[in-house]
Amino acid sequence: MSKLKVLPRILIFDVDGVLVDVRGTYWRSALDTVHYLTGKRVTYSELHQWKSKPGFNDDWSMVSAWVTSLGKPISYHEARVAFEKFYWGSDGKPGNVRNEKILVSPRQIEKWAGRFELNLFTGRTRREFSFSFENWPATKYFRTIVTMDDARKKPHPEGLQKILGDRDPASAVYLGDNIDDALAAREAGVPFLAIIAPGEHRYRERAARFRKLGALALLPRARDLDAFLSVSQGNPSASHRSKLEGTKFRLSGNYKEKCVISRYP
Repeated sequence: MSKLKVLPRILIFDVDGVLVDVRGTYWRSALDTVHYLTGKRVTYSELHQWKSKPGFNDDWSMVSAWVTSLGKPISYHEARVAFEKFYWGSDGKPGNVRNEKILVSPRQIEKWAGRFELNLFTGRTRREFSFSFENWPATKYFRTIVTMDDARKKPHPEGLQKILGDRDPASAVYLGDNIDDALAAREAGVPFLAIIAPGEHRYRERAARFRKLGALALLPRARDLDAFLSVSQGNPSASHRSKLEGTKFRLSGNYKEKCVISRYP
């Protein structure tokens, strides 16, 4: 496990796959959309093959390329329209968004906020983010929230750069679960922690890619962050030592829809 040179002052989180389980929402919608547009059954393993390619953190871009590769050329806009019918629902049928589950408790976010400045850089649209987080009690702890409507899409680092401003990138850590997250962090010079659990689809291939892109460590869950920081600084507490016995770290204000970047006071 690589060590941080200094304890970070700023934590930046991706949302999907880090704070939220999206297997039954975005991923399910992508599979449903590809099947609807091509008539072919596709799998989560195939989805991860596409997700491992740069530029496909954006599900609409991925679906467009995936469907086109199966012999049904489709534009980005057409892919988005088809995808959103499954994600949001249509014709009175509820969408996959109802399956969304937040993985980190408000209490955990509050604890981190007492020690670090918290921010979000997500590939979600503003509407998608607001649907899930507008009424979540922990949203108030994030100082800056950058969505895909506020900055260039990952893997471009603009979102990270807007959060940091003129501050030292080394004073921050970005937690993400996608290759585009790692690429954005590398380009911005921000230390990166990959969220990926052993047993996930294509684990070894994805883990190797994260290591190659400079991930400090591979954490099974975002809530393992405290244990990583404690060990990285060479002074794990008794509680963190206990947690680490079962955890293997692998090397390597209100949201305002019209704001370009939402900042909490």
